[in-house]
Amino acid sequence: MKLNVRNETSRLREVILGLPYSNGPTPKLEETFDSKSYESVLHGVYPEEKDIVEEMGAFKAVLEKYGVKVYRPSLVENCNQVFARDVGFVIDDKIIVSNIIPDRQEEIDAYGDIYSQIHYKDIYNLPEAVHVEGGDVIPYGDIIFLGQYDFPDYSSVKTARTNRLALDYLRMIFPEKRIIPLNLRKSDTDPYEGILHLDCTFMPVGRGKAIIYKRGFMNPRDAEHLVDLFGKDNVFELTTEEMYWMNSNVFSISEDVIVVEEHFTRLKAHLEKAWGMTVETVPYREISKMGGLLRCSTLPLRRDE
Repeated sequence: MKLNVRNETSRLREVILGLPYSNGPTPKLEETFDSKSYESVLHGVYPEEKDIVEEMGAFKAVLEKYGVKVYRPSLVENCNQVFARDVGFVIDDKIIVSNIIPDRQEEIDAYGDIYSQIHYKDIYNLPEAVHVEGGDVIPYGDIIFLGQYDFPDYSSVKTARTNRLALDYLRMIFPEKRIIPLNLRKSDTDPYEGILHLDCTFMPVGRGKAIIYKRGFMNPRDAEHLVDLFGKDNVFELTTEEMYWMNSNVFSISEDVIVVEEHFTRLKAHLEKAWGMTVETVPYREISKMGGLLRCSTLPLRRDE
């Protein structure tokens, strides 16, 4: 299997999509890993498996409509395997296997059959001290945007998934790239205040455009830097409510085709009318109650140059 992912928007050819089956019981409040799941459990609205199966089925159908080859991990009983992006990510021709939180280690084992098709020299297993998840890593040509939480209380914050050592390690693997670290605002219990991953507050889309929620960054200058980089007219700014529903966690099949959740009406209208894109909509609101959305569910393996 040849890997190639240099950005978020080139024509997608092969992707891993997470699994919706055998998710196990609803977690207890203290067992949740993110603020959205915490809120869902607290209010008794954590999604049921039948709804997750339906929503992921709709997403898979759209991917296959555009001729994308879809891989799935092996089934692990009583394990939430929806969010493939947490498990690993591809940059250029290399796949980096994430050091995800210990309670989810069994998820990585489910990708063994897929990894066996990749040359071992292209697979990078991180040192134990290096923490990074795919939702915090956004390749953009010669740039890698990296969400992180570089503060002394890192180890006590559940939603802090990527540390400073990840920045150093990625610089070692990709010395030719410019890596831009972006510290994210965190909360383990309030989804209106905390950002789980970078793709929950920022996402490049086709034609040099981007979606951004400015308040998701600890340093306001980081948000302004992103706006300057893309250009104000090329940025769609999210409201707090839109961030809460994860409007930035969309998924591009190509420069001109993008998949969004069916309730993202303001974003959909802008993508179509202002930026001339083809927008595919799928239901994904139940899955969003577990702290992730469309991009979180995918691990792209190969895009066109």
